[in-house]
Amino acid sequence: MRVRWVTGFLDSPTSEVESFWLAVTGTTLSPRRGDGAFATLLPADGDAFLRVQVIGSGRPGSHLDLHVDDVPAAAAEAQGFGASVVSVQSDLVVLASPAGVVFCLVRWDGEAVRPAAVEWAGGQRSLVDQWCLDIPAVDHDAEVAFWAAVTGWERRASDLPEFSFLQGDASLPLRFLVQRLGDGAAGVHLDFACDGVDAEVARHVGLGASVVRRVPGDWTTLRDPLGREYCVTGRAPFRGRG
Repeated sequence: MRVRWVTGFLDSPTSEVESFWLAVTGTTLSPRRGDGAFATLLPADGDAFLRVQVIGSGRPGSHLDLHVDDVPAAAAEAQGFGASVVSVQSDLVVLASPAGVVFCLVRWDGEAVRPAAVEWAGGQRSLVDQWCLDIPAVDHDAEVAFWAAVTGWERRASDLPEFSFLQGDASLPLRFLVQRLGDGAAGVHLDFACDGVDAEVARHVGLGASVVRRVPGDWTTLRDPLGREYCVTGRAPFRGRG
């Protein structure tokens, strides 16, 4: 399959955390749809790639949508690589990877323009640009092979042995970072790229986040007001055209 676009979903029991994510990403909220469960975080420029979903109960989490030309054909291909079908709906197919990471295949609607980073009052720029797949060691190698096959993206090593990257076309808004865990369940979280981590972390904390751990010079892990973990990393964010 060809992945035309990638969307990251923030799944929350209520909508109360959405104001936090609007503030930290510098986006605005679209009209709600799907009986009020869904909305899109609209960037100031480019095409949207972040959405929110009210799930009504359970813990906050995240999932990915891969946008493709032909959803049934892509679903059959993903199953051939080891995915299992969770549900089939009128306009999407929900699947799970071999390690249990849930994702959706949806129809591509022409999204093509990657948004640029937002510049903040502190002088730093930031942008969500990475979805981290957190995979237990026992499943790691097979899971990396699965996602490389499904996306067709190039795998690149990191300077840290527990991380590797899957990078698609440069026009796509999100790349994948695969993290090898010691144990635990597979999951995903989002990462911000930022050229001023300390100022960016302070901004997030001022908006209601809490710091979990700091890795000086590399990244800081935070929790949003509902306890969902994500990271602010010291990587140059995408500047946009011009």
